[in-house]
Amino acid sequence: MPTSLIELLAARRGHFKLESGYHGDLWMDLEPLFQQPGRLQPFTADLSVRLGRHGLEAVCGPLVGGAFLAQLIALELGLEFFYTERLPPLRPDALFGVRYRIPDAMREPMRGMRVAIVDDAINAGSAVLGTRADLLDCGALPAAMGALLVVGSAAARFSADLGLPLESVAQLDSGRWPPADCPLCASGAPLEDVAPPVA
Repeated sequence: MPTSLIELLAARRGHFKLESGYHGDLWMDLEPLFQQPGRLQPFTADLSVRLGRHGLEAVCGPLVGGAFLAQLIALELGLEFFYTERLPPLRPDALFGVRYRIPDAMREPMRGMRVAIVDDAINAGSAVLGTRADLLDCGALPAAMGALLVVGSAAARFSADLGLPLESVAQLDSGRWPPADCPLCASGAPLEDVAPPVA
């Protein structure tokens, strides 16, 4: 059994266009982690304990990896489970243009609930910030954010700005830049778009 989450990750260095529209130098495909949930159990249990301190009633995660994680944590803590779906961006080239929405049947039951927003990994934060925006539209009360992995320093900054506690199991450093300031673009490094497709 791996003793750290990092041992389970296959990180790639390169030049990547992230869902947020930012460019970065680190990418990990985390979805294979959920093919064997037993390997993740010690880490999801750890994150559940951390999140459980925040008086939660529900857990919500963006599809795909965040929703898988949210369901595992909800099961661990005996809480309600919800998820958001990724919608096409209104402006495809804008930073943080992607939107997330809770399905219609789940919206009213969330009203007034204290909810943790979780994702498998948080880098620039487009998925958790999009999920938070729609939780507020539903009348839910975002109470904490959590991730198995936090990449870079952006998550700590925006969680502090929003007054939401941030809980994580592991952290990795990474470079992240707006496209106009990207040193990898300036060097001519090929760009790989790793944003998930919109259903």
